[in-house]
Amino acid sequence: MARIYPLFSSSKGNSSFIGDKSGGILIDCGVSFKKLSQALELCEIPLEAVQGVFITHSHSDHVKGLKMLTKKIPVSVWGQKETLDELLSEGLIFPGTEVNEITGAVCTAGMEVISFDTPHDTVRSCGYRINTSDGRSCAVCTDLGCVTEEVEKGTNGCDLVLLEANYDETMLKKGPYPFMLKKRIASDHGHLSNICSGNQAARLIENGTTRIVLGHLSQENNTPQTAEITVEKALSKFKRNTDYILSVAPVETKGEMVVF
Repeated sequence: MARIYPLFSSSKGNSSFIGDKSGGILIDCGVSFKKLSQALELCEIPLEAVQGVFITHSHSDHVKGLKMLTKKIPVSVWGQKETLDELLSEGLIFPGTEVNEITGAVCTAGMEVISFDTPHDTVRSCGYRINTSDGRSCAVCTDLGCVTEEVEKGTNGCDLVLLEANYDETMLKKGPYPFMLKKRIASDHGHLSNICSGNQAARLIENGTTRIVLGHLSQENNTPQTAEITVEKALSKFKRNTDYILSVAPVETKGEMVVF
């Protein structure tokens, strides 16, 4: 039975565990080692179960705890070359850690992991598709300003997609952020709005996805209820809890997991 544990999901820290207590992988490590360890323990996942860390990009809310994690446990780090080069040059990976560029399908912890490019304002950014040994699949797809053909290809047909719903357009426009930051967030290399997330969720469901987990919500420009209502409205031609199951990833886990 395949499971995803959205341990942390917000503009301030992101990390998801895919697998079970016998083994799995982390997508990102954007919180302190202490917080990550506590979250895994709460989910009854031993730290030793982490058999690989896959980094989406180099922003701090995705790599904050990476150096300490790689110091504490002998775990390999995977990512795109440009991202890894930046992390290594800035000393964000503990010396001696096994670091691997992801160029195709990677097999670890009994799963196949494939990256796909996402448009974001960093040296390079990606999402990940994970195919499990029992024929199930999920994708983690956040930090993208728009949905590209490669994003469509990377996520289509997945049983579950953790999909960004970062901001409510009205809240962003009326909020306290400086104009240039608002412009950056709403750009094609920024973040995905609730409306765009809903439109993409509809396309995913049409292509066989049955579980949508909304993630990476801004704590200043969104709320879980707003995101959920907006996305559900975009899915009006489908029947909730029959055609699809919709949930919102918590800012910090209380032990939640989703079976896919």
